Amino acid sequence: MDSFRPMRSMWSDACALLEEAERRHRQFFELLAGSAARPAWEPPADVFADGGEWRITIALPGARPEDVVVRIGGADLQIEAQVPPPGLHRGSRVMRLELPYGRMRRRIELPPGRYTLTERRLERGCLFLRLVETPT
Repeated sequence: MDSFRPMRSMWSDACALLEEAERRHRQFFELLAGSAARPAWEPPADVFADGGEWRITIALPGARPEDVVVRIGGADLQIEAQVPPPGLHRGSRVMRLELPYGRMRRRIELPPGRYTLTERRLERGCLFLRLVETPT
């Protein structure tokens, strides 16, 4: 009897789950609710909290500062951007297209409270935000 069979099964299940998670992460494509809604990419984000301060980094490759909108509302932070596709020469063939273009939208939940945006910069393809909780 093979005593390693249950362990191999758990390992292959774990690998399958990791592959599925990676596939979904690569997609990070979300169709917004509603028939009139246009599709939007949901860019990846890193969120760090330290006391009443939040530091958030959102990947927005190709976005220009004037095309990025940041809104703090109720209990969430909303980021929207429009990223134009690169200009292609007539007759060019797309061999691989992995970077997202078009409408970007990301919503990040915040704990209840009031927040002030104290830093906003777009550099190296990432939007860097710093929020500070404002006493009520």
